[in-house]
Amino acid sequence: MAEPPFPSPAGRWQLRAGPNRPTIATPRSPHVTPMSKQNQWIVGVNAVASSIEKDPENVREVLIEAGAKNPRLVEIEEEALRKGIDVRKVNAQALGGVAGQVRHQGVAARYAAARTYSENELEGLVTAAEGKALLLVLDEVQDPHNLGACLRSAAAAGVTAVVIPKDKSAPVNATVRKVSAGAADRIPVVAVTNLVRTIKEMQKLGVWVYGLAGEVDATIHQLDLRGNVALVMGGEGDGMRRLTRETCDQLVRIPMPGDIESLNVSVATGVALFEAVRQRL
Repeated sequence: MAEPPFPSPAGRWQLRAGPNRPTIATPRSPHVTPMSKQNQWIVGVNAVASSIEKDPENVREVLIEAGAKNPRLVEIEEEALRKGIDVRKVNAQALGGVAGQVRHQGVAARYAAARTYSENELEGLVTAAEGKALLLVLDEVQDPHNLGACLRSAAAAGVTAVVIPKDKSAPVNATVRKVSAGAADRIPVVAVTNLVRTIKEMQKLGVWVYGLAGEVDATIHQLDLRGNVALVMGGEGDGMRRLTRETCDQLVRIPMPGDIESLNVSVATGVALFEAVRQRL
């Protein structure tokens, strides 16, 4: 039987380590690195596995729940060790301490803060798409769950890049990466200072910019979405801002014959993106 916990010099409770008993980190343990601008904790099987697979050099360590039976956790541990990433077995309380309100599924990874591309890199991304760029522009999507869901749909649709404003937008944080199921690390996210100016720059590059709005007559199915295209989605509250709307080449709607007048931004994003995918098949 394990020995009872004892107070550390700092007054925090830890389990006593022994010859065959590794120390189990707790949420308050100094051995669990807190969130910072340089580090993030990402949690969940898909998010952690994707980070180890796609970007192992930015994974600082992996925490796995001791005694968990999920075979995916064994795979994650083996892959992390193969790539030289430190792996520690911890208790559920420690994982809960770094995951907060997000369901951790028995695994977390301390990860270098997510990379966002600069607006100066957007031209290169559009040019590399050779006339078939598909861009998603999110105008003040502030809920991290919505942003994560949008990124997941964008990755599934093969989007060239996702453009977000630096201000008044959810940052690409641990919650976003968890909800996106790893998509946040697979596609370029371009954070820009002035969204209207960036849209104008995209138009100069030959990108047709279409904004989604519910009150117009034209529908998205009437568009030709096979070339360089950007789809602009408004935020959760008032949709697109006025200047954003005015800068778009055209506003279109998603036809909805039912009684509901609008869709959640992440749902509307998926519908719009996959109409573009359908046309490009």
